[in-house]
Amino acid sequence: MIPGEITSALPEGGALVIYERQANAFALLQSLSMLIELSGGFISTGSEMRGWLREAAFRQTTLRALGGPIDSMVVGVK
Repeated sequence: MIPGEITSALPEGGALVIYERQANAFALLQSLSMLIELSGGFISTGSEMRGWLREAAFRQTTLRALGGPIDSMVVGVK
């Protein structure tokens, strides 16, 4: 799910940061809106994103909370 162009564009030791909104009523409504409005839209979890990063040869992946109840980020280091 991580395009090869992203992996090849990052230097060794570079990081990719993905903003994630946790599942709650507001986030679910936003996700539903994306699924309706975008033909290629989909919903994924932080665990799925970490798996995609590992498949794309990122050597370190983490899921970090961003201080609020619904926001977090997934970080992959090449």
